[in-house]
Amino acid sequence: MSAGAGSDAILARMMTLHPKVIDLTLDRVWRLLAALDHPERRLPSVIHLAGTNGKGSTQAMIRAGLEASGDRVHAYTSPHLARFHERIRLAGTLISEEALTALLDRTHAANGPDPITYFEITTAAALLAFAETPAEWTLLETGLGGRLDATNVVERPALTVITPIDLDHQQYLGETLPEIAGEKAGILKRGVPCVVAPQHEAALEVIEARAARLGAPLMAHGQHWHVTTEAGRLIYQDERGLLDLPLPRLMGPHQIVNAGTAIAALRALGRDEAAAEAALTRAEWPARMQRLRHGPLVDLAGEAELWLDGGHNPAAGEALARTLAAMPDRPVHLICGMLNTKDIAGYLRPLAGVAQSLSAVSIPGEANTIPAAETARAARSAGFATVEEASDVVAAVEAITRDGTRPRILICGSLYLAGHVLRENG
Repeated sequence: MSAGAGSDAILARMMTLHPKVIDLTLDRVWRLLAALDHPERRLPSVIHLAGTNGKGSTQAMIRAGLEASGDRVHAYTSPHLARFHERIRLAGTLISEEALTALLDRTHAANGPDPITYFEITTAAALLAFAETPAEWTLLETGLGGRLDATNVVERPALTVITPIDLDHQQYLGETLPEIAGEKAGILKRGVPCVVAPQHEAALEVIEARAARLGAPLMAHGQHWHVTTEAGRLIYQDERGLLDLPLPRLMGPHQIVNAGTAIAALRALGRDEAAAEAALTRAEWPARMQRLRHGPLVDLAGEAELWLDGGHNPAAGEALARTLAAMPDRPVHLICGMLNTKDIAGYLRPLAGVAQSLSAVSIPGEANTIPAAETARAARSAGFATVEEASDVVAAVEAITRDGTRPRILICGSLYLAGHVLRENG
């Protein structure tokens, strides 16, 4: 049996339990957690993160900061890129195939034939694993929204964190920023402190109003903490003082905000400057402006730089454009594939000014992929001067590098495309 075959089979069975309509509710989760003897009540101290952008990077930095002092940290994140196992990190190590198979079997048996979504049942499985494995901390990242997200079952976390909120998943969370912010702010708990990253004013007002009702102390960017860069260093300041730190290992101007949010969280937990520095220098988070350095695709690219990013909404497009604009000068070519649930025009518009061309691809194996021809049309409308279609990423890289130049190639538009690339590139 190939690695993952056991867990893959159970995960496929879990998909068949999916309710006919996604109604965001916690009823199915509560039922299953009760059948599992309430693992959500037995977790190591919980840090709960919600937001539209930056959740994964911020979580990775908080984890690096906590682990630097020897603490064991569980972490739950989604979606995965190459393998499901990435979603569940037990005391610092990705869950093994053997442990995952046994865990999914138990959770599937406890649920029986009752309808439940894939995210709900796998979240319950993760909580069970975290409850049964010793650690000091549990980092929980919401999948969608916050208020009715399957992770929002912990009565009293140690800390909540809200990363930047923007328009995404409107079909579930609401059409406006205040509506979406209301859903994300659903992770706030009575009396539990919350670190808030930079927000649009409309979103911040909603968060502040909910925090006031719950007596949840806020540590908000621009009021209680500040972060900036100066002379190639990251400068963080709050009422405890000023920290002069190295720039984050994770690339891009937007990572400065994520780094500040992570440091504010660590400070709220009483951690020192060494933890803050470790958060910046030790964090790893794949497919966030990740430079690919090895593998068949890199060999094919030759002298070209090959980068990978999974951002997929307008704010991510803007962050990516700023990152590319700040990098050493080279011709930039995008290879882009997206899902039909995303705002493709909003994502592509900011990137048109920093890239010489775009090669549109469909995402292999994804029913909800936007066809390459449609992505190409959207790219032309967004202002890209040179737009091509390619049968796949390999064909696109071959076409871009055919003239022997040394461009910067960025594969972007979807975490699902990023995951496909990481699997294919080994």
